[in-house]
Amino acid sequence: MLKEERQQAILNEVELHNRILLTDVAESLDVSIDTVRRDVKELDAENKLKKVHGGAISLGFTTNSARNTNIYALEEKSVIAKKAIGMLRDGAVFFLDGGTTCLEMARLLPDHLNLTCFTISLPVAMALSNKPNVMVIVIGGQITKESQIAIGANAIHTLSEIKVDYGFIGTGYVDAVYGLTEFDWDIVQIKKAVIKASKKTVLLSISEKLNSQHRYKTCDINAINTMITELEPRDVLLKTFHNLDINIL
Repeated sequence: MLKEERQQAILNEVELHNRILLTDVAESLDVSIDTVRRDVKELDAENKLKKVHGGAISLGFTTNSARNTNIYALEEKSVIAKKAIGMLRDGAVFFLDGGTTCLEMARLLPDHLNLTCFTISLPVAMALSNKPNVMVIVIGGQITKESQIAIGANAIHTLSEIKVDYGFIGTGYVDAVYGLTEFDWDIVQIKKAVIKASKKTVLLSISEKLNSQHRYKTCDINAINTMITELEPRDVLLKTFHNLDINIL
């Protein structure tokens, strides 16, 4: 594989999943970690991603401007956000996860809805602070430097003491057989707590993440009540999910 092809493969992965590990990329591309590390360093210097300890994150995942054009698949994520907003009614109490799709949902929420939103995400909380009829409650804990979300025991404990109508979550990887998975153990624990705190859990995921998996399991797919993608519900790409006990929007 040529260097340019290898670096494009790295960019594709980091844009899709927001964050990657050097070890995973080295294994999938069948090259040394040192090679991947040099590629990531060059891509960082070219301002195409951000190098972090042990991996890299997308620019759209780190920049929290009012409208960030670096966000990968922004048009598709806007479609997902609008579908999710359609589930909300006046007086609803909901949880909104971190990540670029959830941030897009926060930005697109109409001003007339009276809502209460719990979130672990500082960017989401800031976006919601401009909504005149949304009460925003930030769940505290250790804040991750890259994604600016709360993790750890305090956040998990707080989530154990609430019950929301809807929990809107994202995921790094989703598969009809293996369910929702991540490579970050701390993130998995937070998402498990959100699912327990939600009367209905709604997964927001672009279709490119379908049929993918990683090492740590968040939940089986049937723990999700509704899955929202940018596709039409009967799209052939969703075929493996059609016979499962979940709603598809």
